[in-house]
Amino acid sequence: MAIEVGDKAPDFELKDNHGATVRLSDFRGEKAVVLLFYPFAFTGVCTGELCELRDRLPRFQNDDVQLLAVSNDSVPTLRVFGEQEGLEYPLLSDFWPHGETSRAYGVFDEDKGCAVRGTFIIDKDGVVRWTVVKGLPDARDLNEYIKALDSL
Repeated sequence: MAIEVGDKAPDFELKDNHGATVRLSDFRGEKAVVLLFYPFAFTGVCTGELCELRDRLPRFQNDDVQLLAVSNDSVPTLRVFGEQEGLEYPLLSDFWPHGETSRAYGVFDEDKGCAVRGTFIIDKDGVVRWTVVKGLPDARDLNEYIKALDSL
C-alpha cells in the first residue's frame, strides 16, 4: 500500500549517481521535495519522463523545490544514464538493500523486482501533500505535478 496524502514521508539515505549521500531529512524545513520513483534507467517510458523533467527542470528544482528521482538501478548505471541524457538532478539508487526505500513508500513491485511509477510531493515539514501511482507502462502527467506544487 502506497504512502498517502497526510502521511509523514519515510526518511531515507541513498547514494546519488555521483556517489553522494542524499537524505530526505536534509531538505526538511528548507524545500519541498518531488520524490519520483521509476522502474529502470534506459527504458523508453522512464527515459521520456525523466527527459521531460530535465526540459522543465527550473519548475521542479529551484529555491523552494528539490527533485529526487529514485530507481532500483546501481549507482554506476545511474551515472552513465544521467550523463547520456543530460540529467542535472539527483538520480538515487535504491539498489541495496534492494528496494528498501521503494518498499517504505509502497511502490515496490515484488514480482518485477523494481519500483512502479510513484510520485510523492512532500512539503517542507516532511508531510506528503500529493501523490500519484501508475503501473509500469503508464507515464505520468507533469502538469499534475505543477498544479500540486502550486497548491503548497
